[in-house]
This record gives sequence, C-alpha cells and structure tokens, in this order.
Amino acid sequence: MKKCALVVALAFAVASQAAVPQSDKLPASLKPLPAHAQAALLSAKYLSQVHYKPTPLDDAMSAKIFDRYFKSLDGEKLFFLQADIDQFEGVRNKFDDAIKNESVTLPFIIYNAYQQRFAERIAFARELLKGKLDFTVDERYQIDREKAEWPKSDEEARDLWRKRVKNDFLRLKLAGKEDKAIRETLDKRYENYEARVRKIDSEDVFQTFMNAYATSVEPHTNYLGPRSADNFDIAMRLSLEGIGAVLQTRDEYTVIREIVAGSPAANSGKLKVGDRIVGVAQGDSAQFTDVLGWRIDEVVQQIRGPKDSVVRLDVLPGDAGTDGKHVTVAMVRKKINMEEQSAKKSIIEIQDGALKRRVGVISLPTFYLDFDARRRGDKDYKSATRDVSRILAELKRAKVDNVLIDLRNNGGGSLTEAIELTGLFIDKGPVVMQRTGDGRVEVESDMNPGLAWDGPVGVLINRGSASASEIFAAALQDYGRGLIIGEPSFGKGTVQTLVDFDRNSKNEKARFGELKLTIAQFFRINGGTTQLRGVIPDVKLPVTSDVENFGESSYENALPWTQIKPANFAPAGDLKELIPRLQKRHEARIAKDQDFQYLEEDMAEIRKLRKENSVSLNEVVRRKERDTQEARAAQREARQLASKSNQAGDAARAKTLAAAKAKRSRQDDGLQADERNLLAELAAEKAAKDAKDVMLHEAANIVSDVVGMVKTDTRMASRLMPYMPLSKTVGN
Repeated sequence: MKKCALVVALAFAVASQAAVPQSDKLPASLKPLPAHAQAALLSAKYLSQVHYKPTPLDDAMSAKIFDRYFKSLDGEKLFFLQADIDQFEGVRNKFDDAIKNESVTLPFIIYNAYQQRFAERIAFARELLKGKLDFTVDERYQIDREKAEWPKSDEEARDLWRKRVKNDFLRLKLAGKEDKAIRETLDKRYENYEARVRKIDSEDVFQTFMNAYATSVEPHTNYLGPRSADNFDIAMRLSLEGIGAVLQTRDEYTVIREIVAGSPAANSGKLKVGDRIVGVAQGDSAQFTDVLGWRIDEVVQQIRGPKDSVVRLDVLPGDAGTDGKHVTVAMVRKKINMEEQSAKKSIIEIQDGALKRRVGVISLPTFYLDFDARRRGDKDYKSATRDVSRILAELKRAKVDNVLIDLRNNGGGSLTEAIELTGLFIDKGPVVMQRTGDGRVEVESDMNPGLAWDGPVGVLINRGSASASEIFAAALQDYGRGLIIGEPSFGKGTVQTLVDFDRNSKNEKARFGELKLTIAQFFRINGGTTQLRGVIPDVKLPVTSDVENFGESSYENALPWTQIKPANFAPAGDLKELIPRLQKRHEARIAKDQDFQYLEEDMAEIRKLRKENSVSLNEVVRRKERDTQEARAAQREARQLASKSNQAGDAARAKTLAAAKAKRSRQDDGLQADERNLLAELAAEKAAKDAKDVMLHEAANIVSDVVGMVKTDTRMASRLMPYMPLSKTVGN
C-alpha cells in the first residue's frame, strides 16, 4: 500500500511540475503525528461495531471515504484537475487496508498534492491582477460549483480562475473602488488565502480525513481532534477560563473583536475593540511569546488558562500605526460565561383592536449544559432549563399573556436539557423515546410534577432547528400543549454520545481526540420520528431556507423515516380546532403587511439567483442589474418611511431610517468580513440585529390570536389549555 501511494505521489508531482510553474510560497509537506494511526484504528473499531448503524471498514467504505475526502478538500472543484483524481484512483480502495495496518500516510499525500494545486491557482490569480481585465465580454461566472465536473485541463482551470478574479474585481468596481485600490485589496486577499493554508497543520488534515470517514457512515457522526474537542466542550457548557475577549484574525494580527462585560478584559480598562495582541506571557515575570502571524486558536490557547492565574498581553492599540507604542496589560483569569449564547427574553406588545396583549419571547440559541459542573454537584452549574425557568418567573411578574419560545437556528445540544425543558410546560410524563442499535426502546420522561408556565405557549422553528429543538417542539405538539409555528425543521432524529479516546486510554495529555458517535434514534411519544421529515408546524410561515441543500433530506446517507409503538401518555390539550382559523388569520394579516411582502419578494429573488447559479461578467449588464436593485430598495425605503411616519410619528420614522441604513451597509461592497473596518462592521451587525424581525413579530401575533379566540369561549378554553386557570384564559 505504501509503495502504491508513493508511486501515485511521485506521478502527481511530475505531472504537476510539467503543467505549470511552481509558486515560490509552496507550503511545507505535512506528515501524520504518531498518535494519528492509533486514533484512526480506535475510530474504526467504534464505527464498525458500536455505531447505531455499524458499517464495516472495507473496500466499499474506502471508496466512500475517497470521494468524501476530495470533496472536503475541494468541494467547489477549484483546485484539483480531473487528471489529479484519476492519478489517485489506484488508491480508492486502499484506505481500509491503511487504517487497519495503522498507517494514515495516504491522506497526507493527497493533502500535500492539494496544497500544491492551491498554491498554483493562487499564484495564477495574483498574476492576473497585474494585467488588464476585459469587462466588455459577454460571459458568466458559475457561483456554486459543487455539482460541476472537475476541470479537464490546466487551461480549463485557469479559465475558471480568470472568471473568478474578474468577478471579485467587478464586485469592488461596482462598489465604487478605484482600479489601483481594487488590485491592492485582491492581492492582499489572495495572499491571505495562502497564509491561512500555510497555517493548516497535521491535526487539521487528520481531522478532515477522519470526518470524511465518520460522515461516510452517517451524517452526524464526527471525529474531533484535541483542539476541536476542547472547543465543543466549551460550547456545551457556555463557559471558559480566560480574560473575556472575543478575538479574530485580521491580516497577521490577532484583533479584539468584542469585550465581555464584567470580564477581566473589561475591568482592566486598558483594552478596547480593535486592539492588536502581538505577544502573550504567562505569570508575572515570564518572557513574552511573539504571536504575530499565529493561528487564532493557538493564540487563544496561550491566553486561556486556569482560573486565578495571571496572563500578560503585549498590545498594539487599534488606533496606533504598525510602529506605534505597545501597551502591556496584566490580568487575572476568571470564569467567563458566554452570555451571548444563553437564553434571553424580550416582550412584544400586540394590539388587537382596543386590547393590548404582551407576548413574552424567550430566544434559546442552543440546549446547553455544563455536564462536569453538574456532575461535581456545583449548585450554580449552567443549563438552558435553569435559565429558561428563571426567565419564565420574570415574565410572570411582568404579567405577559403568553410565551413564545424562539428555537430558530437552534441546532440542538443536550438531550437531558430537551427533556427537562419540556418538563417546564407539562405536568409530568414521557417526552421522547430512544431506540438503540439492538432494537431496545427506552422512554425518557419528565418526572417532576408541576409546571413553570401554565399559560398559552408557542414554539417558533425553522429549517435550522434540529435535534434537541425538534424533541422539545414535537413533545409540546404531541401533548397539545403548544402551538408550533414556522417552517419544517431540520429532520435530525438521531442521538450522539462522545467517546473520549484519551480518557479511555488513560492518557494524561490529549492525543487521540474524541468521536461523536450516533448510538440511537429518537422517536416522538406518538411513535413517529423527526428523522428526515422534521417537525411540521401547525401554522406555516413562508419557507426561507434552501430545503434542497440544507436539512437531513439533503444527505444521501441519512437514516430513513420510520415509526414505533407510541408511548403511554395523556394529551394535555387539543389545538386542532384552532389551527385552520389561525392559519387563515395569519394569511390575511401578512397579505396586508408591507414588511412580509418585501420578505417574500427578497426570497423570490434569492430562489431565482440560486436557480441561475451564475452572474454576468459584463460591466454594463451588472451595473444595470445593480441600478435596478438600488432603485427598488430606494422605492421600498420611501414607502416604509411614509407608512411608519403616518402610523407613529418620529420614533417609528427614526427606527425605519436606522433599519434602512443597516440594510444599505450590508449591500454588496465586494469586501470580505476581515477587509471591512472593524468598528463599522460591528455597528452594521448591531443595526441589523435591532431591525424588525418580521417572522418573530408574526409568530407573536399568532400566539396572541390564541388568547383572543378563546377569551369568550370557556368550552374551547378548557379543551385547549386545561392547565390554565379559567380567569387567566378568558382575561384580556
């Protein structure tokens, strides 16, 4: 096998050198680390024996890994040629033998070939910037090339990159940039592409390869290298030990993007957004380590550390030049809670004739839980259910009429949290069922009697609502306890567990990483599953997602939909009688809602662009398209201003102006995120967040309609919400 791989690699190198000049910045070849072969073998054991759908590591699996690995490296088919794929074809069925023989050299040979092609393409793109580009020719650039063929020749690849450079150039030109500035911007952009690839290390390559293997078994099984495993843990517990600064890379600098309120970074009084960290030192006296040009995760690892330990930063202020005076900032690390991802509340007031109702909105980005703190008995451990329970108590005191749980783009999290959160809205009983690979079915139940909220509740979902979100929404739907609003959810009906190879091997230092392994399929208490089909909302809002390319049904190896015997449960209510009336009221309302009409216009335009999948590279054509878009936007803004001014005067007018300004700032400026002015980018993000969320407001209208419909009908009230005191149900 090794001899075969070596022959392929040599053949690739010779062919490549004959085809095109080599870049003078070709990255060094990467090699596997000693731990990688063992980690691959351990993963193969679990994937072929313990997985919910155990799949043998054989020639058939090797072929799948081969295709998925090339797709992971070059999914848009911008770098490799068809001839490159053909040259590696001889090892298509060799990955299984390699892993079993504890060799993972082959994926590194392929990656090093990718690096070489990458350097060649970028060198060509930068060379094009030195010449003249013709924008009078009628030709088009294909935007999404995932389903395209590999370029058949180097000439075809060069033509593809010529069009890509022309498109990048034309976007900046249409945004009003001068040619000299455009060439400088794009040359720097392409140079940064090279810099990012040079920072890729052996751990990254191995993780990419192992994920090609894991996701070939099933879409939600993943391999996490030591760094990724640590970040996954932080994302689940929403806390870390550090200084409380959000960082990003800009050019070769590590830049402060955000400072967490109350954190050591904020309390120091010496750090501000835009400052550049150029050195890090541990303790009070250690020398600084220069971190200029480092990967962002490596800088973060230097800054994080044990609680109550000292870290010192060498900082170049954001408003100073490259030769400006540095500042040393010493801080004591503390536990930092990531509040941005925690549950949050807001109140929307809905006017219904002469009546005004208050809808309490709880936005939940993820089902988080600090497993370790809970296991240790920490009374203040972080959890989604605890935070939502606290917020519900606050909303009760605020005398809201109903509650709306916003789970849009909540991709899931802890299964335990999904069950316990459901328990806040039902008395007690089964919530979800799990079926293991050997066919055993376990019923997971809420065992705590009583409710944190006994009033009307709605759940807002979209295509990005997955896993734990679907468990919660399905349970409330099956109990008749809550109204589900939005679009069909993702369709992920599987359960994963983390296998810590280092803990199992008793390694003191992380070496092998972790495997996120699918071990069960979950089922609704009505016997169905959310797998593939998702949760279908009771009241449907316009679909905004690309359902063809996003969601469980977009995976070719997703598990099928199935059903089992229902759990033994008693529905708390029956909302079926209300749903047609609510849908009718919703459709009548949005037919007159200007914001919704604009949203549907925008979605129609997006669908049209997706279908076309290409843009003109003729400047006259593109300017005409842009002028048409800008004219439409100006007319829309004028109508909005007139409407809001008539409705509520200066306050509404000011808010509309701010929203319009935010949208204009988000129009295509041809720049990438790290090329924009940081403070202006953050201001635009804030304005976009503050702009009206038409889906959320309409969902609030719908849950408010529930109260309005039953306020004079005690028979319906008792059927729909048996938990609710009658006085609460029929009140205003």
